[in-house]
Amino acid sequence: MTDWWKTGVVYQIYPRSFMDSDGDGIGDLKGIADRLDHLVDLGVDAVWISPFYPSPMKDFGYDVSDYCGIDPMFGTFADFETLRDAAHARGLKILMDFVPGHCSDQHPWFQEALSGPDAPKRDWFVWSDPAADGGPPNNWISEFAGPAWTLDQASGQYYLHIFLREQPSLNWYNPDLRVAVYDAMRFWFDNGVDGFRVDAVENMGPDMSFRDNPPNPDWVEKMGPARSLLGTYTKHQPVLRDIVEEMRRVAAEYTPERLLVGEVYGSFDELMGYYGKDLTGFQLPFNFALIETDWDAETIGGLIDDYEAKLPEGAWPNWVLGNHDRARIATRAGPAQARVAAMLLMTLRGTPTIYQGDELGMESATIPPEAVQDPWEINVPGQGLGRDPVRTPIPWRTGTGAGFTTGHPWLPISVPPEGPAAVQAEVPGSILMLHRQLLALRRAEPALTLGDYATVSARDGVLIYDRSHEGRQLRVALNMTGKPRKVDLTGTVLVRTSGAVGGAAPAELAADEGVILAV
Repeated sequence: MTDWWKTGVVYQIYPRSFMDSDGDGIGDLKGIADRLDHLVDLGVDAVWISPFYPSPMKDFGYDVSDYCGIDPMFGTFADFETLRDAAHARGLKILMDFVPGHCSDQHPWFQEALSGPDAPKRDWFVWSDPAADGGPPNNWISEFAGPAWTLDQASGQYYLHIFLREQPSLNWYNPDLRVAVYDAMRFWFDNGVDGFRVDAVENMGPDMSFRDNPPNPDWVEKMGPARSLLGTYTKHQPVLRDIVEEMRRVAAEYTPERLLVGEVYGSFDELMGYYGKDLTGFQLPFNFALIETDWDAETIGGLIDDYEAKLPEGAWPNWVLGNHDRARIATRAGPAQARVAAMLLMTLRGTPTIYQGDELGMESATIPPEAVQDPWEINVPGQGLGRDPVRTPIPWRTGTGAGFTTGHPWLPISVPPEGPAAVQAEVPGSILMLHRQLLALRRAEPALTLGDYATVSARDGVLIYDRSHEGRQLRVALNMTGKPRKVDLTGTVLVRTSGAVGGAAPAELAADEGVILAV
């Protein structure tokens, strides 16, 4: 039997911004449960929910103070159980975010570690004596700028934090730490969670000799301070293979086996290692190539072929266009190309993940200085590194609060060009309705889920490729330019990016148009 995630579509929910049920301006678990029918109508198979653990919220839940709890901001454990049951009743899988590389400085583990060098959990974190000058042990830079080390005045040692100083890094070389984290995974699996998206994997297990990272010869200021150094001794370290395979063994204790999706930023060569020896690692190491590449047919066509060629034998591909950290596709490629991007995502070989709001054509919002929330923007202002613009609440309908909240939203609400969800649901040809068409077509056409992939051409701004399965052949043609393009196509139109269906293959693609054909 085919694993569900090979034919399924994943939808990422950023819970603070999905739906607020209690009027405090922040989304919550009850709000997600209230809007599950939107996901059913859309046609997705699973929801990945960003963190809702107890947290001081220095990094909006990615600073976890209890791996087995729920922050009151998002509700109660009973609310989680209600959401889980409601999702499962609708045939939806639940994936949780899991943050194993670091925790909050308020976590009991770290509080105990601060009690002194001989504390039982001291070695659950990464410590080092100062450099000869009394400063940080090396030149490592936090992802959010500034040194990746903070001095513990009481002991005179520095602790490592790849992100904020309030997010001390966990020491994955300590076997007791590993056991504790794996037990937290089991807690959620035992409570019906179908899998995890595992956060910031490439930063776990840094080299414990603490050598300086070399300078990045390609660095420019807009990349941010952390990218001024290569991650030679902080990213993609050899120990990660063992860690990933151990996590997979925990997932394999359950029937059906739980899904592990790894957040891994790196080259294709680096990414492939996370599938593990003989595919014993993550089932889906995230492929972020479409987020990071230039938006043109020739580049993307070559990228797809390169990724497909480097996949280990039997490995399952996956694709994403956006997430809670990166600029929205409608901003990167332009609103008109957002439809072409949706058709691309839903017709490539592998598992697609949709970031909430992309189905509405949401763009990265402009956040006034007084409304900024993200610590990255606060630490490095004005360089476009802040993530608030992609985290604004979902506009469900017109009117005050846009159906998201009856209170004051935690970030300003930004309505996409085609309107809120309720409006788009009544407009044939809206980008929301196009997403529904594309997902319905995926369900109806095994060629789009289990079929082979082959690039036909990538030139003159048009990408054309085939998907085929058991004698059924579909051809996808995407005009990734703002001008009409002549094409040589045959077959019957299944769907256009305008939402139109039926008819013979066109001799010309309109500007920003895509088409799927039965050949």
